Amino acid sequence: MSIDIELAVNGVRQRVSVSDDDLLLEVLRRTGHTSVREGCGVGACTVLAEGRSVSSCLARAVRYDGVPLTTADGLADDDDDVVEQFVAAAAMQCGYCIPGFVLMGHELLAENPAPSRAEIAAHLEGNICRCGTYQEICAAIEATARRRQADQQRRSA
Repeated sequence: MSIDIELAVNGVRQRVSVSDDDLLLEVLRRTGHTSVREGCGVGACTVLAEGRSVSSCLARAVRYDGVPLTTADGLADDDDDVVEQFVAAAAMQCGYCIPGFVLMGHELLAENPAPSRAEIAAHLEGNICRCGTYQEICAAIEATARRRQADQQRRSA
């Protein structure tokens, strides 16, 4: 049985037909959102639903009817501070897991603008990087937090 839902991804709304058991990951990829990747249990499928991380490979699409979703495709093309710090820290090798880590970084920094290294590691715990760039990923998120704090101090001065 097919149900029409409104998929609201990266600020764009569209009607799509889904079945009760279609996974959000499948529907996102079918509608062209290729930064969301299948990789069961590694976090590559992470999206933000109203700012909260969701493993789209485990979520039924019908639950996200009209819910604002953000994928890595929806981040600013040339002005995303988390992405900039990932590049500066060389926090990627193959890049497969990076969209999920970037989104998790955004989620963490929205919740905690000054996380410790231990808090960063705990927040990212469910994501797996097979290339082993955890230290660089954590460093990138720390650098983003410091940069945001410095920018805020400059604006306040």
